[in-house]
Amino acid sequence: MKFDQLKRREFITLFGGAAAWPLAARAQQPNRMRRIGVLTPYPADEPEGPNARLTAFAQALQQSGWAVGQNVQIDYRRGDGKPATMRKYAAELVALAPEVILASSSAALAPLLEATRTVPIVFAGVGDPVAAGYVESLARPGGNATGFLVYEYGIGAKWLELLKEVAPRVTRVAVFRDSSIAAGPGGAIQALAPSLGVELRPVDVRDAGEIERAVAAFAQASGGGLIVGGRATIHRGVIIALAAKHRLPAVYTLRYLAAAGGLISYGPDLLDQHRRAAGYVDRILRGEKPADLPVQAPTKYELVINLKTAKALGLTVPETLLARADEVIE
Repeated sequence: MKFDQLKRREFITLFGGAAAWPLAARAQQPNRMRRIGVLTPYPADEPEGPNARLTAFAQALQQSGWAVGQNVQIDYRRGDGKPATMRKYAAELVALAPEVILASSSAALAPLLEATRTVPIVFAGVGDPVAAGYVESLARPGGNATGFLVYEYGIGAKWLELLKEVAPRVTRVAVFRDSSIAAGPGGAIQALAPSLGVELRPVDVRDAGEIERAVAAFAQASGGGLIVGGRATIHRGVIIALAAKHRLPAVYTLRYLAAAGGLISYGPDLLDQHRRAAGYVDRILRGEKPADLPVQAPTKYELVINLKTAKALGLTVPETLLARADEVIE
């Protein structure tokens, strides 16, 4: 009898333990591999800014518990900023069925929204997503995209003010723009220009040859200056060289452009934006919807002055401006 009781207890223990096996097995299995797409208009051989942003994004993901090769896979597509190329890579990424895609800049976001209205998209470095039709409102994006503004609308006025402060004799300003992107800070520049006695001239940035011809023609008259932002940064080497050749003071939108030889830059910390974008990607992977995550403005701006370039242009930077700079390159 004792033997039968023992056998019965063993059977119950064995059978009862077996019922728990699937749960235990699931608990011991590694997290399933999640998939993230990344689309950027900048090639892999970019020397600084764009690649550093993607590195900051991946590092912030890891800090949130997403380790590449362990529980997340990241598929990158790096374009050249041309619409046809960006549409091709956007379609490729969507076809891979990622759970969320990072769009680094408007040049990446626009083709992604053409390719899908269901896959969640987190953007960074985008101008005015409401005016461009990417989201319904900043507070309630409403669709499959949300993210971080590259700058607030009024920053265009700040660029013009800085240009006049560092080069008071400027009376004509060429403003680089991408005519394929409807929204931007141009309105704020236009609103301020008359009070500063400045005439504006838009310059399209479709290709380097067009930029060279436009700047050469603009430089034929005196009192010229440049405001360089948006996709013009793709041609930064050409523009910085042209500004030096024609002795044109220029304001740029990102720090690494001043570091590359530009006169002055004022704009957001895009490394910080991409870290914050990783936070939104994390929240979406954990179940939140982009429609419920508000679009956020930059929290950090940087003023960088290149004194070597100022000296080459024969400009004396006011002490009051130097005192406000976050970085001075000598």
